[in-house]
Parts: sequence; C-alpha cells; structure tokens
Amino acid sequence: YENPWTVPNLLCVCRILLAPYLGYLITQQHFDLSLALFALAGATDLLDGLIARTWPTQKSALGSALDPLADKILISVLYVSLTYAELIPGIKLSEPSCLLPVTLSKFFNPCYTTAQLKPTLFSKVNTAIQLFLVAASLAAPVFQFTDSVLLQCLW
Repeated sequence: YENPWTVPNLLCVCRILLAPYLGYLITQQHFDLSLALFALAGATDLLDGLIARTWPTQKSALGSALDPLADKILISVLYVSLTYAELIPGIKLSEPSCLLPVTLSKFFNPCYTTAQLKPTLFSKVNTAIQLFLVAASLAAPVFQFTDSVLLQCLW
C-alpha cells in the first residue's frame, strides 16, 4: 500500500492539465507565453524525477505510469497544435497509437502497488528527441527562425 498523493504525482497531474492550455495558446499564436510554459512543464518533468529518486517515500507505482503518460499527453497536444499553427508539417499516422500503457488498466486502486513501469533507454531517448523537436518548433516564431534549414531537417 502506498500514498498516491506525492509531490511527483502532483507535478505530473499539473503537466497533464497544462497541456490543453498550452495547445490553446499555440493555436492562438501566443508563442512567447507558450514557450515559457513549455519550459515550466519541462522543469516539472525534471523535478518530479529528481524528487522521486531522492526521497524514496515520494516514489510510487502510480508515478511510474503517470510520468510517461504526462509526457505523451504533452507531446501529443503540442504536435497537434504546432501542426495546426503550421509550425510543424502535417504528420501522417499509419495506424492509431494508444496513449495509455496496457499496464495502466491494472490500476483499480492507485494506492496498491500492482505494477511498476520502467522506461527503457530507447524510450527515454525517443521522448527527448520529440521534446527537442517540439521545443525548437515552438521557439522558431519567437526567435524568428521558422525558415531555418536546420529546423526543416529536424522535422
């Protein structure tokens, strides 16, 4: 039995709740504020991991599912809104992907440690690359490099 009300879990929930607002700001072309809030979201991602690793009482099985879920929600919302704002070229999905890990369905009570998700190095690198692409695309209109060849290569 564990407490689901940890600081890292609350930071993940804040990141999930921030995602739709960030998407709205991007579609309304408020890129300066969007970039600042994206940086804040990145800081909460680093902070929740640091807290969970530093204080064992703050680590939870729920957090092991919430953290990657928050990352995927944030990245998905940003990709869609950046595509809508024409800052990322349209993307084609060959098949729909599920945002929720299959193991999440095993959590009937978030207080019980029924599963622990451990991300692979490959998934961490993949997420980092996606976040870098989103950050560069979001920064492009703020710093006037939307026509950069390097940005287009990144896409």
